[in-house]
Amino acid sequence: MRLGKDLVGKQIISVTDGRSLGNTKDIYMNDALTEITGIYLGSEGLIKRKHFLIGRSDVVVFGLDAILVRTSEVIAEESSLPEAVAWLRLSKLNKREIDTPGGTKVGTIGDIIVGEQGDITGFALSRVNVQGPIEKNGTIPRTAVIDTGSEDGVMTIDLTRAENPDAVQEAPTEAPPSALPQESEEPDVAEPEPIADPAIEEPTTDEEPSES
Repeated sequence: MRLGKDLVGKQIISVTDGRSLGNTKDIYMNDALTEITGIYLGSEGLIKRKHFLIGRSDVVVFGLDAILVRTSEVIAEESSLPEAVAWLRLSKLNKREIDTPGGTKVGTIGDIIVGEQGDITGFALSRVNVQGPIEKNGTIPRTAVIDTGSEDGVMTIDLTRAENPDAVQEAPTEAPPSALPQESEEPDVAEPEPIADPAIEEPTTDEEPSES
């Protein structure tokens, strides 16, 4: 398990010329908290501070010892990237409370769990308020998140999914009765009686006169 804080402080090196571009001060994430979107390098200026970053698309690899980027010309000012307005820094996410739709206090976010490609797979907790698997693991899978808390500052999760992240709901083998098409009941129709054949009278013959 690799945490977001493991990337903070890492040296940033250009793969083209080996030049060091500084160290990671913080990490940017998208508003949905599904992936890392950039690396924060810090700011400069007293009156009008400028914030600098490197976008995720310019990162070659998040190495164990350093972060490698495409070239030494990848540093951009935050204000030059309109999409960066919606990004969130890891330092701002820390200490965000977590609850359930019913209001149960689950814990507090302490860090993010990062995948190999910079995707966010879950959250490490700095404080846990519930017992069970979450208390034991100290983590919440990203798949359990219902609301990231971007509006009210409180993340909401599905507690059942958080405790059983590998559980898969099995599809029913047979459709429930309510889902089956109902056979329409046809009214009983009396079968028509067979029509009797008209009686056929045999022709009569005149009696022959008797011989005298």
